[in-house]
Amino acid sequence: MNQSDYPLTEVPQNQRRGLLPMAFILLGFTFFTATMWAGGTLGTAFSFSELLLVVLAGNLLLGIYASFLAFIAYKSGLNSVLMCRFCFGELGSKLSDFILGFTQIGWYAWGTATLAIVLVKITGIPEAWQTPLMVLFGMAFCITAMIGFRGMDILSRVAVPVMLIFILISLYTGLVDVGGVSTLFGIEPTESLSFTAAITVVIGTFVSGATQSTNWSRFANSGKVAIWATMAAFFIGNGLMVLTGALGTLVYQQADIVDVMLAQGFLVLAVLMLFLNIWTTQDNTIYNFAVAGCNLIRTDKRRTVTVIGAAIGTVMAVFGMYNFLIPFLILLGTFIPPIGGVIMADFWLRHKGKYPLLNNVTLPDFNWVGLGSYAIASAAAYFSPVVPPIVGVFFAIVVYGVLTSQLQSQTKTVLD
Repeated sequence: MNQSDYPLTEVPQNQRRGLLPMAFILLGFTFFTATMWAGGTLGTAFSFSELLLVVLAGNLLLGIYASFLAFIAYKSGLNSVLMCRFCFGELGSKLSDFILGFTQIGWYAWGTATLAIVLVKITGIPEAWQTPLMVLFGMAFCITAMIGFRGMDILSRVAVPVMLIFILISLYTGLVDVGGVSTLFGIEPTESLSFTAAITVVIGTFVSGATQSTNWSRFANSGKVAIWATMAAFFIGNGLMVLTGALGTLVYQQADIVDVMLAQGFLVLAVLMLFLNIWTTQDNTIYNFAVAGCNLIRTDKRRTVTVIGAAIGTVMAVFGMYNFLIPFLILLGTFIPPIGGVIMADFWLRHKGKYPLLNNVTLPDFNWVGLGSYAIASAAAYFSPVVPPIVGVFFAIVVYGVLTSQLQSQTKTVLD
């Protein structure tokens, strides 16, 4: 495979991949500690039967959203930031580069710091090692991302099955400790959370990643591969993470799988799970940043941008900025889904399901229809009292369709 991984061009057909490598990489991406924490907030707010409904509904919506984008990525061979050139314009697309790239670098800082802090806590090594470990992990995690699709594929093929086995062992142990499934169904909620708020939490756990999962689904060799791999990751994989966090909270008052394993006495498994869980998400995260960064400054030096991004994320982790970034990153989650909505509307309504080749087309600096649709949809999502991610996507598609229709009508009137 081309070492650049095609950061600025379409992925050619002879470099497309099948279901297994696609599914492994995307599952490795969605197996993420933060998702379990989100599940933990649901575990005490619903009965077990209600919880299952929330997990199924939220992750089904998330999977459908990601799958729509995955199919467009397969059809075009482009990732989200390159699609944004069509729907926002050459210069306008830099807005999405910044939003998506900054979100990912913030999560990279959080993941790097989290691994160092938790490792120091569970192993009992001196706290003075915390900063050196952040530097070590921050730069080491980007190695597989530097290699590209092939490197992340190899890591995920090893890590995903191992993590899945660890999770199943932990879940089985938890069921035994709590007294069986019947006991779970009998546990009463102790907190209060509305159904729509819970759906928002579930979708918000990985809607940013779903929007950028096109970085891998563009490598799919068929539409079915793109959709099935994406649904496996975002419906099944992300759903399993949310459910694991919820059950951990119900049984052990701990949402994170590592803390649950420690409570169950699985120290070695907990350390291995911590490494694999963070690493398989970190390399995907910094890869996302590199792709957005390449489009932002129009360079195909993806490896160089990857190292620069890892360095920035490491510095942010060392100086504790991740403490302040997480609330902001969650807020950005409201503004990311409308980007996906505009992409969908632009691809199907304006381009009729087929982009021209990037090298064969001259695009305007700004696509004001796309930018206007994004602004209106983001405002609607921000002020929406119900499921902001879904509202954002819906408004983006509708507004883009209306504005495009009006523009075409005006153009036709002028020509007549």
